[in-house]
Amino acid sequence: MADILYIVVPCYNEEDVLPETSRRLKEKLTNLIEHGLASEQSRILFVDDGSTDSTWSFIERSHQSAEIFSGLKLSRNRGHQNALLAGLMTAMSLADVTVSLDADLQDDIGCLDEFMEKYYDGCDIVYGVRADRTTDSFFKRWSAHTYYNFMKKLGVHIIYNHADYRLMSRRALEELSEFREVNLFLRGMIPLIGYKTGTVEYTRNKRLAGTTKYPLRKMLSFAWEGISSFTVRPIRYITVLGGVMLLFSMLGLIYTLCRNFSAEGISLYSICLSSIWFIGSLQLLAIGLVGEYVGKTYMEVKKRPRYIIEKILDEAFENKKTYIS
Repeated sequence: MADILYIVVPCYNEEDVLPETSRRLKEKLTNLIEHGLASEQSRILFVDDGSTDSTWSFIERSHQSAEIFSGLKLSRNRGHQNALLAGLMTAMSLADVTVSLDADLQDDIGCLDEFMEKYYDGCDIVYGVRADRTTDSFFKRWSAHTYYNFMKKLGVHIIYNHADYRLMSRRALEELSEFREVNLFLRGMIPLIGYKTGTVEYTRNKRLAGTTKYPLRKMLSFAWEGISSFTVRPIRYITVLGGVMLLFSMLGLIYTLCRNFSAEGISLYSICLSSIWFIGSLQLLAIGLVGEYVGKTYMEVKKRPRYIIEKILDEAFENKKTYIS
């Protein structure tokens, strides 16, 4: 008998794209059921991350029209990672296996058959990996390549060219639920689970409609979240840099004194001014970096809920209001 599959789709202001996304996902899940790769109890779980448009209204209408659609509404916008985690944790008690993907369907759902085949072969986690980045701009390709290499040098294990298109078994989700940090970076957390994993390569499509929810500012913030949540090496690098600068300062002082007593002479004013500016900037950088880590610790120790669920549209949760932290 086939296992129950829940396809978890985080949504934030996706009213333009959801009609086509829901149609394609319904068609694909029905196909998986017909071919014995998923149970008839499988569902598509849309997670509304506090949208301000008609996203939730569409999810409600979809649920009323077909039981294959389920919905989960967060009480307010909590960000993509929290919305995705909310959907996964809700589906954990309902499904044997989940697949997460974005609402814009840039991730190729034609690969879902291969995802499920690897799952039945014993993989608890299957990563969707982009085969190439030919559709990206030069800057996006360069920045992505630089970031993955930088994370690797920092000792953070993430899957190259993988976003949040992945399959996870219930066993893997149960282990993920043990990770309690508030500052979420699922791409770094999930490889820590271990278990048998697999990869599926796919070609990324263009967005169906609407605009991206990850402009450059958010991408940079997300990149820093990944770095600061999984390694303290930046602080160590600052310490090493401080030691190196101390050595150069001592050498510069000796050189300046020697030149000052020679016939050539040297401008002490310009040297002192440059040194003050440089050391001052380095100190501000170090203080800011330490402050980022202290701030993260502050957020973690308060142990506030990562999200609050306002409403769930699913047979197993109908008429229930659940708070999950």
